[in-house]
Amino acid sequence: MDADALRDHLVAELGDAVEPEVSYGTLTVTVAPGEWRRVAELARRGPDLVCNFFDFLCGVDEEADGIAVVLHVYSTSHRHHLQIRTVVPRDGGHVPTVSDLWAGADWHERETAELFGVGFDGHPNLAKLLLPEEFEGFPLRKEFALLTREAKPWPGAKEPGE
Repeated sequence: MDADALRDHLVAELGDAVEPEVSYGTLTVTVAPGEWRRVAELARRGPDLVCNFFDFLCGVDEEADGIAVVLHVYSTSHRHHLQIRTVVPRDGGHVPTVSDLWAGADWHERETAELFGVGFDGHPNLAKLLLPEEFEGFPLRKEFALLTREAKPWPGAKEPGE
């Protein structure tokens, strides 16, 4: 199924719950956080979709809009890609876990929670992966200050005109 046929199928199935966009042959559907789990389950278990291959899940800081969560999956039987995207608030944003649908999502959700501050309801273990327990803040958010640059100037820095 090509991206346009996949878009038509999802719009017929989900109606206004999805905002589809086809770009470079890949369909991205944007959904409300409350529809995240329903659309993911349809992608995984729907007989016309069967997206059984998990590729990635990540966060994207969209500043004023919030934090986007993007899931990319693939169907090995139907040979189509699908991206599911939602935007959650910067403070307290959360979506249901999809780690029970795709086991590979487990660590991706943990990383997104740790580095962007997005919660994944129902995740079995949102323990930190990369940062020490005492670390405060979310280092992949745009407002996160790189304190090493403030405490110690870059040695190659030159003022204009020098």
